[in-house]
Amino acid sequence: MSLNPHPFETLTPSFILDAVESHGYWSDGRSFPLNSYENRVYQVGIEGSEPLIAKFYRPGRWTEEQILEEHELCFDLVEQELPVVAPMIKDGVSLFHSGDFRFALYPRKGGHAPELDNPDNLFVLGRLLGRMHLVGAVKPFEHRPQVDVQSYGHESVAFISEHFIPAELKLSYDSLTRDILQLIEEIVARVGDVRQIRVHGDCHGGNMLWRDDAPHFVDFDDSRMAPAIQDIWMLLSGGRSEQLAQISEIIEGYNEFNDFQLKELQLVEVMRTLRMLHYSAWLARRWEDPAFPHSFTWFNTVRYWSEHILELREQFAALQEPGLTLV
Repeated sequence: MSLNPHPFETLTPSFILDAVESHGYWSDGRSFPLNSYENRVYQVGIEGSEPLIAKFYRPGRWTEEQILEEHELCFDLVEQELPVVAPMIKDGVSLFHSGDFRFALYPRKGGHAPELDNPDNLFVLGRLLGRMHLVGAVKPFEHRPQVDVQSYGHESVAFISEHFIPAELKLSYDSLTRDILQLIEEIVARVGDVRQIRVHGDCHGGNMLWRDDAPHFVDFDDSRMAPAIQDIWMLLSGGRSEQLAQISEIIEGYNEFNDFQLKELQLVEVMRTLRMLHYSAWLARRWEDPAFPHSFTWFNTVRYWSEHILELREQFAALQEPGLTLV
């Protein structure tokens, strides 16, 4: 469980404005929250200038070194002229402190979610991801963890089984997840070694702002070491034929700048399954934060867990299907 069930209780409007103004940005007194649960993110009006985005990190989640590695990846990408919304630097610093909080400031950028059913957009995304991953492969994270079966799978399942799954569903959940994790480990072993690089980590349409005919990537908070496919599989949807058409466009664009390891396509359903397990555990670990029961009213009911088990059964079947391949 969370060590502090109310980590943001002292984050009042006046606290937010004082924190921003302490670094030389004079607020016009307006601020409003943006959609964020893990951290807290606000748009803050600035006198005579464009508003800023202030991101206050959840206390205790990342160390200072881990946050600075997130920032460093963003700066590395911007240096290569990639469309990334990076933290602002003030007096040589990108991570600030106020009270118990670490926070960063960002320029406000407009845009809309990309149309992922447009093949041209997928090709553009593939090209950009190829370039991003070239940068991400230059050096590893030293402090940030990786996306792996242990942390996303075994630890998530153990937490849910011990603290959250209803007693009447526990046997089914434990048996199913045991089989799923065993199959995942078999698939990972069969695929063999894959290159681990610094990736965005949460590369879905909500973390892209489409403008000027290109996506601008935001929110690298979940950046970790992982195979390149971690930043690609979330762009796929529909049945097998639809996903094959989508991945063809993405990989064609990707290969213009980088060499995609085709064997990573065998990990698409593995990554999808691990995310499902990790997401439920993330909600459970944050359940004592009052924002979560308020915003995720459907979670932690018998109906939710029953449907979760059903979805995992379907995913178990998907894991047993042949992986995606490109001719």
